[in-house]
Amino acid sequence: MNAFKLGLVVAAIGFLTVSSAAAQTTFKMNISVPKDSHYGVAIDTFAAEIEKRTNGRYKIQNFYASALGNEREAIEAVQLGTLDMAMSSTGPVPNFVPELAILDIPFLFRDYAHARAVLDGPIGQEMLTKFEPIGIKALAWGENGFRHMTNSKRPIRSPEDLKGLKLRTMENPIHMQAYKGFGLIPTPMAISEVFTALQQGTVDGQENPISVIQSWKFEQVQKYLTLTGHVYSPAVILMNKGLWDGLSDEDKQHFLEAAKVAVKANRDRIDQDEKNGVAHLRSQGMEVIEDVDRSAFQKALEPVFAELSKKFGEENIKRIRDYK
Repeated sequence: MNAFKLGLVVAAIGFLTVSSAAAQTTFKMNISVPKDSHYGVAIDTFAAEIEKRTNGRYKIQNFYASALGNEREAIEAVQLGTLDMAMSSTGPVPNFVPELAILDIPFLFRDYAHARAVLDGPIGQEMLTKFEPIGIKALAWGENGFRHMTNSKRPIRSPEDLKGLKLRTMENPIHMQAYKGFGLIPTPMAISEVFTALQQGTVDGQENPISVIQSWKFEQVQKYLTLTGHVYSPAVILMNKGLWDGLSDEDKQHFLEAAKVAVKANRDRIDQDEKNGVAHLRSQGMEVIEDVDRSAFQKALEPVFAELSKKFGEENIKRIRDYK
C-alpha cells in the first residue's frame, strides 16, 4: 500500500472514530440520596431506557448522594445549564415555582392512590408546565412518599408531644409554617447534613418517608418513629430546557417514555419500602408508634390551614383534595 492510500485509510479511521464519539451525547443527572434508594432505582432505570431507546446516541451519567449538589443547588444548576438533569423532591421547588407549594400542604392527599391519580391526571400534568418559564423541562412526577417523624427525645403520640422539639425540615416555607403550628422548632438543612446533625444532637429529629429514613440509615441515630403521614412528598424529573429544545421530536418522546418507566420503578420501590421498611426499622431497634390519631394532628393545624386557604384559594385546595 502506497503512502497516499495509507493516508486515506488512516484519515477514514480517524473520521469514523470522531463520528462515533460525536454520535453519543452524555447528560449528567443528580439525586440527593444514595444509589440504593427509591430515586437511585428511578434514575438508573431512566439511564438504561434512554440508552436502549436511542440506540446509544444518548447516555445518562448518574451521580448520587448530592455528589453534584443538594436538591436546591441541583435545581438551580439545571436552570442555569451547569447540570443537565436532576430528580428532586418538591421540597425546594417553591423557591423556583411558588405556585407548586400547594402540593406541600399537610394532609392534602388521602393515600398513595389519590396522590398518584392527581399527579398523573390533568392537575399534575398542567403543573409540570409551570417549570418551562424558568428554563426547566419537567418530564414526569415521581414520588418521595408520605413523610413520618423520627426523634430521639420521646415517643410522639399526639401533637402535644411535638412541642419544643428541634426538627430538621426541608427548605420549604409551607412545611416550616405547618411545623411551627405543631409547636416544633423547624430547622432547615440539606439532607446530606442530617445524619451528622442527628448524631451530634444539633437537632432532635427529622421527618421523611420510610424510603429516605432507610436509605440514609437514620435508625442508627434515632430512637422513635411515629407514622404520622403528615405530608405527601412528590418528586419530579427535571431537565435543562435548552437541552430539551435541542432534541428531535422522536428523541423527546423517548425521554418522556423513559421517564414514565423510571417513575414506575420509583413507585414500585416506594411500595416495597412501605411494606417492609417499618419492620426493618423496628428490627434495628427503633420504637415504632403506629396508633396515631391523624385527626388530632389535623386539628392542631387548623389555624395554618386557614392561612393556606387564603394563600392558595380554597377551591384550588378542594380540587386536589376531592380528586377521584
